[in-house]
Amino acid sequence: MSSEIAVTASDLRVTFRKGEVKALDGFDLEVPTGQVIGLLGPNGAGKTTAVRVLSTILRPDTGSAQVLGHDVVKEAGRVRRLIGLAGQYATVDEQLTGMENLTMVGKLCHLKRSSVAPRAVELLEQFGLSDAGGRPVKTYSGGMRRRLDLAAALVARPPILFLDEPTTGLDPQSRLGLWDVIEALVKGGTTVLLTTQYLEEADRLAQSIVVIDKGHVIAKGTPAELKAELGATVLELTLASEEAAQQTAALLATLSTKTPHIDGVTVGLTVDEGPKIAAEALRRMDADGIDMLGLALHEPSLDDVFLALTGRKAEVDTEALVEGTTRKGRKAKEAS
Repeated sequence: MSSEIAVTASDLRVTFRKGEVKALDGFDLEVPTGQVIGLLGPNGAGKTTAVRVLSTILRPDTGSAQVLGHDVVKEAGRVRRLIGLAGQYATVDEQLTGMENLTMVGKLCHLKRSSVAPRAVELLEQFGLSDAGGRPVKTYSGGMRRRLDLAAALVARPPILFLDEPTTGLDPQSRLGLWDVIEALVKGGTTVLLTTQYLEEADRLAQSIVVIDKGHVIAKGTPAELKAELGATVLELTLASEEAAQQTAALLATLSTKTPHIDGVTVGLTVDEGPKIAAEALRRMDADGIDMLGLALHEPSLDDVFLALTGRKAEVDTEALVEGTTRKGRKAKEAS
């Protein structure tokens, strides 16, 4: 595996609404060639904004970024020829067939006329869409549209692929299918920056994970390293009142090396031996006369990652605020 760096970002800063919204706030990133790097964070963390900067769609206020050594601002045209981009929502033309969509992209990418149709046929086969290639995309399922969108991003055989939450909204079977496709691409040498809200997705696909919150990196490491920081299981207890939750958190504080988190009437605690700790928690609560309304054990989720790293749940959807910016304001921003 190459140790070369395919994508770098240094101290990127992007603000909207005259500085009121900080979408990126000193964002740094390195993506090694031939690997999948997972950019993990909730809605509003800055993931999509980072992808927009790296793919030349959005100019940063300050900082710098390079793709295979080419500056995303000064050499935007060159960068666009090196990357493929598939966003959160399929951007294919519903009125055209799958074949027509890929053929159109091939022409826009200035492929040789003789190679456009063969490349489209190749991609339809690779993504399991050969039988549907002659049908209008409006007849496709969500998973089929997402696969076609990813195929379109690969028409020009880019060495770098940006995937911005590619499985959002897909059913489990379609998600697994898309994961298989991404893994095959990486085996073929493609470098991937994957943004996701799903811890299990990053765990499955990424060699390394970068956790982002409020526009800057708050943690990074391999999936195993981050999971080890969290513990094996999350114990959640629902109490009758906030006062009881406070009492329970204090009572259970010695059951884990992690600090209990209180969210209203719910107490969450990351532990290594879930069933054993749950039984001890019930024993202690019963001894103290604390009534419990519910108990759950589950694997760490994205919220658990953030609770462990920041002590809070992610609530501010910065990028939703960005999307609320008027079209005129956005154009002025990108032209500045």
